[in-house]
Amino acid sequence: MNRRGVLFGGLAVGAVALSALVARRSPALFNACHALLPPTPAIDELVRSAWLGVDPARFVDCHVHLVGTGDSGSGIEVNPRMESLFHPLQYAQRLFYLNAGCVHDAPGRIDDSYVERLQNLVDGLPPGARLLLFAFDRFHDADGRADPERSSFYTPNAYAQAVAARHPRIFEWVASIHPYRVDCVEELASAVRGGARAVKWLPPAMGIDPSSPRCDRFYAALVSQQLPLISHAGEEKAVHGGDQQAFGNPLLLRRAMDHGVRVVVAHCASIGSAVDLDQGPNAPAKPCFDLFARLMAEARYEGLLFADISALTLRNRSVDIVRTVIERREWHRRLLNGSDYPLPGIVPLISPAEFVEHGMLPAAAVPVLETIRQHNPLLFDFVLKRQLSAGAQRLSPSIFETRAFFERNVA
Repeated sequence: MNRRGVLFGGLAVGAVALSALVARRSPALFNACHALLPPTPAIDELVRSAWLGVDPARFVDCHVHLVGTGDSGSGIEVNPRMESLFHPLQYAQRLFYLNAGCVHDAPGRIDDSYVERLQNLVDGLPPGARLLLFAFDRFHDADGRADPERSSFYTPNAYAQAVAARHPRIFEWVASIHPYRVDCVEELASAVRGGARAVKWLPPAMGIDPSSPRCDRFYAALVSQQLPLISHAGEEKAVHGGDQQAFGNPLLLRRAMDHGVRVVVAHCASIGSAVDLDQGPNAPAKPCFDLFARLMAEARYEGLLFADISALTLRNRSVDIVRTVIERREWHRRLLNGSDYPLPGIVPLISPAEFVEHGMLPAAAVPVLETIRQHNPLLFDFVLKRQLSAGAQRLSPSIFETRAFFERNVA
């Protein structure tokens, strides 16, 4: 088991106990949801050094989830399993997400409070910084029919578009469209008219086989509309849904790139294993990160294959993967910053102290980072990544200046 697997295995085994801790809101587990960051010399210096060389006007966090309960009339849907103690792990996950988004004390206005908290967090970043907010489509069967029972949650494109339109200075949005839908091409055209910057898929949860010919007409439309596809690859831990883990194999994304689609592999496929399909359908499994690295080495995908660095610092990722991403300087121009918010606000998921143990973070940075996290998880995520090192190497500033990647070049 990797360095962080013990924590997540424990969550699964002790789900009922975890739910009890959630109910008591143990301070060791929960985000305090403070507002303004206290002005101290240590915080000011760490934050200043993190922004050194990064232009805030070009800063985009390209992986931010827009969630809620639908209490605003947004159309958001949440699977009843996430609200039932008969499914304690999912119940605990829901409460952690609510706390991470600082909406656990906002009954009746969770949707609005979540967006207000995001606004507050962006206010804590330099002017010009923006977030890409994700819509999230339902699970669909092979015939393109939506199946709410197999969907963990649903965030409509129309809601993501509306939130971004109300706050254009700080938010843009990413559509989510299942490619098996009969109306997928028309929905994509509508999303583009509404300003969508990309399309987001989570294949294991949504029931999408990226290598299926069913996706071809959608791939052609993505190329025509000049929109990139942000697709999860690797094992999926946070969203259960269809639970078709085989669809997280990064090699399945070849079909999209062979059609000319720019693909962003979420999380650098940094968790789990998958069949090495290049050796045949019955070949042994290999780490998804190794399969991703193979794709990155293929010259034909230069200019088509990219990845975001969201969730790399979570405790269920290997420290060796984080180190490799930092050391592979030739990858940096193809990497995009993302936080996977609200996950950075879930306190047990990220331990700065563990990076100190591996010589990747100065010990003095830990208490400062922990204070930042309790006030602004987005800033915490950014500063932590900018402080991490492998030898003399750090993540390049260009990784955090990704606005141009999402701008459509339409004549």
